[in-house]
Amino acid sequence: MTGRTAKIAARCECGSAAVREVNQFVLNGELWWDSEFFCGACGTCMCEHAGRGPAPDDVREALLAAHGPVRLRLVGPVPGLVPALKVLREVSAVSLSRARELAGELSRIGLVGTLAEMEFLKARLELRGLHADLDQ
Repeated sequence: MTGRTAKIAARCECGSAAVREVNQFVLNGELWWDSEFFCGACGTCMCEHAGRGPAPDDVREALLAAHGPVRLRLVGPVPGLVPALKVLREVSAVSLSRARELAGELSRIGLVGTLAEMEFLKARLELRGLHADLDQ
């Protein structure tokens, strides 16, 4: 399992300062995220959400702020971008024209995201015979 965690300041219902811990990870070939809440003052502890798929913007932004972005680029000879288009459409549910733009970026400057997002995408690309490198 690959993943990262970030802590976000939060406010508890009791009025005290609390901590929200967000996670994003790859588990069994799937991208997951979760969010947990802790209050040291009243002892409240709960899992706010856990789910498969892309993380909400606030979770993603916290992870990028805490750990920085990771860049994924295709490497080596790339016979064509059709396999990359298929992967991008599968994982992002984007239009064909947007997938073409993303595939072009992937082959030139690379795509940027969280470590878990880029490792998930890298694994999917490799299943289609494309090799990619992560730059942290």
